[in-house]
Amino acid sequence: MAEIRASFFIECEELLEALQDGLEAMADDSGDLETINVVFRAVHSIKGGAGAFGLEGLVRFAHRYETVLDAVRSNTLVADGDAIKLFFRAADHLSDLVRESRDDGILPEAEGNAILTELDALLGDHGVAEEDEAEIEFQPLGLSLDLGLADLPAPAPARFTIHFAPEPELYETGNEPYMILRALAELGSCEVTCLTDKVPQLTEFAPEASYLKWTVVLTADVQEAEIVSIFEFVDGLCALTIAPIPSDVPAPQDVSNDPLPELPEMPDLPDLTPPPAPAAEPEPAQPPAPAAKAKATPQSAAKSVVRVDLDRIERLVNLVGELVINQAMLSQSLESSGLSPHSDAMNGLEEFQRLTRDIQDSVMMIRAQPVKSLFQRMSRIVRECSAAVRKDVRLVTEGDTTEVDKTVIERLSDPLTHMIRNAVDHGLEPTQNRLAAGKPEQGVVKLTAAHRSGRVIIEVSDDGGGINREKVKQIATDKGLIAADASLTDTEIDNLLFLPGFSTASEVSDLSGRGVGMDVVRNAIQALGGRITITSTPGEGTTFSISLPLTLAVLDGMVVQVAGETMVLPLNLVIETLTIDHSNLEQTRPGLNVVRVRGEFVSLFDLGVELGYRSAQDSYLDAVVLLIADEGGSRAALIVDEIQDQRQVVIKGLDESFYRAPGIAAATILGDGQIALILDPSDIIAQAQGSTLAIAPNLMELTS
Repeated sequence: MAEIRASFFIECEELLEALQDGLEAMADDSGDLETINVVFRAVHSIKGGAGAFGLEGLVRFAHRYETVLDAVRSNTLVADGDAIKLFFRAADHLSDLVRESRDDGILPEAEGNAILTELDALLGDHGVAEEDEAEIEFQPLGLSLDLGLADLPAPAPARFTIHFAPEPELYETGNEPYMILRALAELGSCEVTCLTDKVPQLTEFAPEASYLKWTVVLTADVQEAEIVSIFEFVDGLCALTIAPIPSDVPAPQDVSNDPLPELPEMPDLPDLTPPPAPAAEPEPAQPPAPAAKAKATPQSAAKSVVRVDLDRIERLVNLVGELVINQAMLSQSLESSGLSPHSDAMNGLEEFQRLTRDIQDSVMMIRAQPVKSLFQRMSRIVRECSAAVRKDVRLVTEGDTTEVDKTVIERLSDPLTHMIRNAVDHGLEPTQNRLAAGKPEQGVVKLTAAHRSGRVIIEVSDDGGGINREKVKQIATDKGLIAADASLTDTEIDNLLFLPGFSTASEVSDLSGRGVGMDVVRNAIQALGGRITITSTPGEGTTFSISLPLTLAVLDGMVVQVAGETMVLPLNLVIETLTIDHSNLEQTRPGLNVVRVRGEFVSLFDLGVELGYRSAQDSYLDAVVLLIADEGGSRAALIVDEIQDQRQVVIKGLDESFYRAPGIAAATILGDGQIALILDPSDIIAQAQGSTLAIAPNLMELTS
């Protein structure tokens, strides 16, 4: 039961995601009747599963919520903008109830009752009729109703034909057709026929497909609604038709009144050869397949999903990492042995390297997840923050199908939440200021994700007033963070927001403050091997851009030598390699050099000097240079002593006991067992003594 309960809560996460998607479609006026049905079924399924585990608080709220949604899908209630906002709040609370029920926590009843009151108000008197019905006191009257009808024959019980065809998802969710058939038998007498004509030969049998169907003739004194309720938990997981049989059709004489036999512990496997249909009995009518589901066949069976504990995946990832290291060691040993490149051993090594790469890519795909779940959490943050500061804010998301390592998603939640709150609270102007500036009353916060240059780029932007740089500089001066006469560029002023202790108490609000805790945000991003940058235009808005690695496990690297040290640079950042000569080296002033690359000047940095291994050299002629480019397109040239190899390396994170040195992202173990540092070139350049910004005027003179 514990495993089934855990599976239910995992399924709830998927249902809540579908609920959010449907509500967003309704909010954008792009939701049709099927969208409304999806929203209703999500709440209905959560209620049904919660009832099976006795989660009364969750059932009570979901039941009242689905009552309102049922009114929307039956066109008795129009879901306007205010109603949809209430539906979003109800979905958020439903998510809280699921989480607290999963963790055996205390349910927030006061908040739930307030939302239920508003939901009931949408339906008016009809909304509370069902709840009040049980409270009506009934006093029987002493009235005789004996009309002499006692001798009349009792009405014949109703008869129904039920066609029941499970989809593969019905079995995946732990439902059992036998239990459903038994529940039907408890209503009255049943004649059950199992249709096996679709069962293929054993050689064509697909275990995940669903081949069996049932036709049931039920004779019972019940209404059709009672039959429908038996299939409540499998709504949407099967094809179902229930048809009343006219009273003038005679009942078959061989209908058994006995209940279904007990389920045997291990039934014999059926004969998989389709039996011939009886000559005297026509084939029962097949139930129509749902429009939204494809018919399950061996060739087009539904996708099966296996849920695996994350700890097992982490162990698999670690083992693959060790496999990559051992493959590198084996490669280095064979290469140093002097074997011919065309020998069987070297050919086998090449195949082993390819298989190792394929295994590593497959394992990384297992850990990759779309950022959609993270973006949906931010939707709730925007709703709560906008209500708190009384601003009309709309969240626009793009690229929510972008896949990132699950570990990255989990650790990105807190910094992204802080940035979203900043955007709503302080990025967007008050309503009156927006109207005065000729902007729409509704502010927009945009959240996007995309793959670029082997990394994932996540941006949080707003259409607010932008950063007041004069105020930021003045605060930094008053706090002693910069000199009063410091000459800073706009980018450097914006980066002051990341300094610890920058913000003043007057900027702190109940939600956030632009700059309050931004140093914590940057530290969290850097701990993931990422970077964060700011761009802001006065009067138009601000954008925070986060650049993150796709995975925290393995990367393709270029191994180089610098001042006797072995280093690794991410290969995706390296555009090309070149050698410096008189034709492409320019010196803007002593100590500051640029290299000419196809008519453009690129800043030149000595990697050994920037890392503190050595002092600047007098001449860099004949030096080896790596031309790199970051996600924003900025380019720079790094001087190294030697390029050794290009290889796949396993990322070994540096824990908190190590000093967080600028430009050092992580470490790795090479094939010879040597430890090498993995560099972050963009961070090195940003921290460099001779920055690109400092030599920009000289570049203008050179190009002119």
